Amino acid sequence: MDLKDTRSGFGAGLTQLGKSNPNVVALCADLTGSLKMNDFKANHPERFFQVGVAEANMIGIAAGMTIGGKIPFTGTFANFSTSRVYDQIRQSVAYSEKNVKICASHAGVTLGEDGATHQVLEDIGMMKMLPNMVVINPCDYNQTKAATIAIADYIGPVYLRFGRPKVPNFTPADRKFEIGKAVHLQDGTDVTIVATGHLVWEALQAAKTLANDGISAEIINIHTIKPLDEKAILTSVSKTKCIVTAEEHMLNGGLGDSIAQLLGRNNPAPLEMVGVNDTFGESGPPMQLLEKYGLDAKSIVAAAKKVIARK
Repeated sequence: MDLKDTRSGFGAGLTQLGKSNPNVVALCADLTGSLKMNDFKANHPERFFQVGVAEANMIGIAAGMTIGGKIPFTGTFANFSTSRVYDQIRQSVAYSEKNVKICASHAGVTLGEDGATHQVLEDIGMMKMLPNMVVINPCDYNQTKAATIAIADYIGPVYLRFGRPKVPNFTPADRKFEIGKAVHLQDGTDVTIVATGHLVWEALQAAKTLANDGISAEIINIHTIKPLDEKAILTSVSKTKCIVTAEEHMLNGGLGDSIAQLLGRNNPAPLEMVGVNDTFGESGPPMQLLEKYGLDAKSIVAAAKKVIARK
């Protein structure tokens, strides 16, 4: 299996946009290499703006650029892209409906050794609560590249979340990214498993283990958390009668939270959520952290068996 980091998918998508869309501009808060924005900077220096360690200023500049018809892509770590600049995003981007693309790398515990101060696990909740904000969390390199390209055509604020580690790259390179349209990966009849980001691959591995135990799992990639593909989720749950959510994010405010609300309003069904339960992360190797915090295939298997027993 080809292993690639999703942040490089963002860099590749931005490079392609630089060639195809002259209105795309890029702003970075002193992390050009980490965000893989070097190619865009080299090829389009007149459209690249290094603002330094001044994230709030970066958001303000980006919002202003939209008034002149530019499509700004801001880049820094997910923690600094959200909690450090939430007021600026709320007032200057979301409330004002500015066409800013907030691109956030190093999300979740898989940031690894940098530890809890950098491992944001609350960002999806923070961003999805903002009116007018689209929230996207792709699963691999190819999907991140496709999402980066797609959001340039969307008019309005977008939060694009991706990560640092190299993970399996299994999405077809030519698959078009559709905002708000879930990707159905595998049919199943016993349990629905919806996952986002790095945990989509873990869900696929969990499905193999479940199959060996005679359990048929339906796997859905929810790359867009807002707007949520409600029809895809409700259609699947109407068949399987139970659901597991999986995300590299806090349980409070994440994908599972959104789906719990959806089921409560439309079709209550047994639900188990795989995510971080009200704690900060810590320093360590990314894959070991996924295991420690119960964000791996083994944990998804356990959740699936538990939710099936509740039917």
